[in-house]
Amino acid sequence: MCEVTEPDAERVGRPHLNRTFLVSFLGAVVRRMGGWMPTAGAIDLMGQCGVDATSARTAIFRLKKRDWLVAQATGGMRGYALTELAARSLDAGDDVIWHARKPADLKAGWCIVHFSVPEAARARRHQLRAHLASLGFGNVGTAVWIAPARMLPAAESAIAELELERHSAVFVGDHVAGQDLGVLIQEGWDLESIDRRYHEFIARFSGLAEDRRGGDSSRPRQAFVTYMSVIDHWRKLPFRDPGLPREVLPPQWAGHEAVALFERIVERFEGRALAYAARYWEPPGD
Repeated sequence: MCEVTEPDAERVGRPHLNRTFLVSFLGAVVRRMGGWMPTAGAIDLMGQCGVDATSARTAIFRLKKRDWLVAQATGGMRGYALTELAARSLDAGDDVIWHARKPADLKAGWCIVHFSVPEAARARRHQLRAHLASLGFGNVGTAVWIAPARMLPAAESAIAELELERHSAVFVGDHVAGQDLGVLIQEGWDLESIDRRYHEFIARFSGLAEDRRGGDSSRPRQAFVTYMSVIDHWRKLPFRDPGLPREVLPPQWAGHEAVALFERIVERFEGRALAYAARYWEPPGD
């Protein structure tokens, strides 16, 4: 049986991991609480998940500098509210994360991005490559990236954010001839690596779907820690997987099983976890 009982030791003192965990916390918990969090309560809850107080404060400070958080007191408690930028970014992340749930329709076609960025702007060229890769685009040629057609808005946003519209072209169309589509997909994405990560998720968390203690009212803290661990691990997986059509995936693709497992775990733990977290939003003396 899988049970998350101890803080993730590798997370403590790791700035990047702490920041990504805070993003998971903002998306899974803070948005559900109205887009505001009490500082002390958030730090306490993150501490229960293995992020020490100093690291939690540092992660909050860094997201504040990135204009994701703004200081705001509510009900006599100091805290932070999500900015519009944070809300948009989290919503956009949801679009990417949940693509893994619904494989794209092959008949809808493909979004193709081509760019030719001058050497003077090479830093932005590298940023665009990294951004497209993080969105789940596959690299199929020199400065040519593709993804299912539904990724068009994400591609346009990435290009506009870097102000590279004059140096980029975006198309949506079908694969009609030439190189075999299956071969093209294999070359454009590291499907073996993505599949392996899904298998690792299944191996680590499969027991939780049958853990009847997830709904046990005597274990609310454990339900919260478990829920956040699952959310934080899952959130990273689909960013390399844009939800490719089933027709071009390997026959034993583990993504489908991983998605079903994730949904079962969320259904089992979410209510109890959020009810536990909500206690930390209560003003002192209530």
